[in-house]
Amino acid sequence: MKKILSLMLAVVMCLCLAACGTNEVIEDATDATGVEAKHFVVATDMGFSPFEFQDAEGNIVGIDMDLLAAIAEDQGFTYDLQYIGWDAAIAACQAGQADGMIAGASITDARKESGWIFSDGYYEATQGMAVAADSTIEGFADLAGQTVAVKIGTMSQAYADSIKAEYGFEVMTLETSADIYQAVMTGTAAACMDDTPILKYSIKSGSLDMKFVEGTENEPAAYGFAIFNADNQELVDLFNAGLANIRANGKYDEIIADYLG
Repeated sequence: MKKILSLMLAVVMCLCLAACGTNEVIEDATDATGVEAKHFVVATDMGFSPFEFQDAEGNIVGIDMDLLAAIAEDQGFTYDLQYIGWDAAIAACQAGQADGMIAGASITDARKESGWIFSDGYYEATQGMAVAADSTIEGFADLAGQTVAVKIGTMSQAYADSIKAEYGFEVMTLETSADIYQAVMTGTAAACMDDTPILKYSIKSGSLDMKFVEGTENEPAAYGFAIFNADNQELVDLFNAGLANIRANGKYDEIIADYLG
């Protein structure tokens, strides 16, 4: 009996030692990373193809989504995504319900002055105009007395507002890109203005029965990841470092090519 008890005690001690040894290895591996993994909440726009949109399976995909995933993997942080729309994304960040937003946000001095804090630019984009496929409109000069739909609070609205007096058109503001496209398709608006890559991608992919009016683009501006609280500067720093790395290793070009060729 004593032998049996001794054997049982020895087995228990070995198991304890093995468990302790395993814990030590895990702790050492964790320490070897140098920093504890960070977790953030990131908000984004809705229906802004090809930067963020919902695919047929209900997944949130696009250039911004792939860039964010690649940068997070490169920098070792995790995040929850809020797919809530442009205005809601800004409001969530301002209210502290999200740490930052990636939503094709153009970096401008006006936004910086109003409290936006941007990352380095990750994509250069212009704004331009699209009309119905059978429209006879060939440029801004044909818009006198017409209505142009734009998404509220965007660079496209600012661009339209800056030239509406010169060309004599009215500006209609709506909530989403889908709304402004629908306004054109139903004849509520003669044209819409949106980010050029979004318009061209949607037309090329066949999801938008419209045509892009060449020559209507403005000067390009870079998109940036944005925060609204300086306490979240670490997230911007991580984004910048990861962006530099994926540009250097070719992942950035691979992502852009997947959507825009």
